[in-house]
Amino acid sequence: MSSHPLPPLAQIPAQIAAPSDYEAFARERMSIGAWAYINGGAADELTAAENSAAFSRLRLRQQVLADLRNASTELELLGDTFDYPIFLAPIAYQKLAHPQGELLTALGASAMRAGMVVSTQASTSLEDIATAASAPLWFQLYIQPDRSFTENLVRRAEQAGYRALVLTVDAPVNGVRNHEQRAGFRLPAEVDAVNLHGMRAVPEHTAQAGGSALFGSPLLASAPTWKDVEWLVGLTRLPVVLKGITNAEDAQRAIEFGAAGIIVSNHGGRTLDTMPATIDALPAVAKAVNRRIPILLDGGIRRGTDIFKALALGATATLIGRPYIYGLAAAGAPGVAHVLHMLRTELEITMALTGRPTLNDIDASALCSSSPPYA
Repeated sequence: MSSHPLPPLAQIPAQIAAPSDYEAFARERMSIGAWAYINGGAADELTAAENSAAFSRLRLRQQVLADLRNASTELELLGDTFDYPIFLAPIAYQKLAHPQGELLTALGASAMRAGMVVSTQASTSLEDIATAASAPLWFQLYIQPDRSFTENLVRRAEQAGYRALVLTVDAPVNGVRNHEQRAGFRLPAEVDAVNLHGMRAVPEHTAQAGGSALFGSPLLASAPTWKDVEWLVGLTRLPVVLKGITNAEDAQRAIEFGAAGIIVSNHGGRTLDTMPATIDALPAVAKAVNRRIPILLDGGIRRGTDIFKALALGATATLIGRPYIYGLAAAGAPGVAHVLHMLRTELEITMALTGRPTLNDIDASALCSSSPPYA
């Protein structure tokens, strides 16, 4: 990684055998500031690290001689059929990773027939991404202080053919991004949240000496609440999925306020540090939801075994974030497609070796007890 990043790979080298192998190649092809933004977490980055570490503490229980003749990873979700339960999570400003950003992500997702969630803060217009994609798209929404502009975003997503809205609820303010601060990160001139052009700006709030830097600011005064969830559900014909639910109480309220689905997520460890890993938060949410609406798991997935473990603990599907951005930065659309291909293949191998031929066959009995001796 340097101030003069390398160009994208012309072909994928043989030594890239797992999704994590893309990380080093991506780092060499991004500026120091862009890497800090994409790869960094909040504060001491404990939650960002824990998201992945928690998966490694779960052990799989093998079951042999299963009938695998009709094995499949297919699932139905919010009215669409997907080939496998791996979605691309919403990530902002993807032109930081590759000059063509979200357009190449959409091409990679489409090549692998994977669902993609497009960020409100994409560096490409939501309409251009929809034109480039041939796989189902969901639109991630931040409710803006300007509610009329927010409504316009919803109408644009509907008109462009997006299949669901993903409302991020866990980030009324940004987390403490020390990694970005130390790198002096600023968005370059050619990277912008183009979908927010024309929106009324929130009045700036500058803390005076001895005063609050946040409380009493216009930003918090316009922060969304559960009433805004109710407003959004009533506003659109699209299913609304709440992203950022990590406890049973919020899961129950999400259902009460009309959510069509939940994404268990801690924002990739980028908002509130020292939260639990999402895989550790999942069981309590799944118990509260009790299969009434689908649950997706976001955060820390690096292997097909991680996807399997999330499904075993109650998720309907999963999302990946940094792994596909590493693929994008390293090799463009082929890198994104390759990451998806490796993860899907690893999931299928895991299902075959645990004797679980379909997604419906994956449950908590596929995991060992939490400590040796394993049953």
